[in-house]
Amino acid sequence: MLNSLHLDQVTPLRSIVAPTLFGDLGEQARRNLLERAPLRSFGDQQIMQQQGDIARGFWVIESGTVKIGMYKPDGEFRLLVLLGKGDSYGELALFAKAPRAVDAVADGPVTARWIDAAAFERAIGEDPDVLRKMVATLSIQLQETLNLLSALGAGSAHARIAATLLNLGRQLPSARLINLGQQELGELTGLTRVTVNKSLKRLEQLGAVRRHYRKLELIDLQVLSVEAGTL
Repeated sequence: MLNSLHLDQVTPLRSIVAPTLFGDLGEQARRNLLERAPLRSFGDQQIMQQQGDIARGFWVIESGTVKIGMYKPDGEFRLLVLLGKGDSYGELALFAKAPRAVDAVADGPVTARWIDAAAFERAIGEDPDVLRKMVATLSIQLQETLNLLSALGAGSAHARIAATLLNLGRQLPSARLINLGQQELGELTGLTRVTVNKSLKRLEQLGAVRRHYRKLELIDLQVLSVEAGTL
């Protein structure tokens, strides 16, 4: 199915492997927390969170893109997911009462609001249905993650790229223009830029995607599904 869109409607990328639970709060509770949350600005490549940090709260992104991943011993950053406006991250460590498992780095200028752990827990306590929603959200995201990992592990490099784009496209609204360049897609799939470029050329020829500068337009999810081997 062909999806038309305006190129000025850019949808921030959020991977299904990054559970975000802040959205399960009621609208009024979210608004109250955000109104009281301090706003902080970060510069390009500034570290916002490090592995091993104690979880005393979490961030809600107001503008910009945040890279979630891990720094290797040699200093190279291994990208796992990109988050955008409206996304939150860091809630899971609060529930697990465990140190942060990943690093978070600003990908360009970023503004984000800090939600204090105590304030978040009070908001959850005021709505008994919230915990049920969060468990349901985590269950769905876990199943989606397992499905994605299965597709990534079973197919060729081209199928892995198609599967990644397909899973992203399924969670986006009708405007499927995402902030994703070849470098980021390569990091998300563990493939080289040369391999990614070759695969994207093939997908573009098939009418599944259209490439723009540091952006990808997802046009036909059915073609992506065929190339991913899920049909």
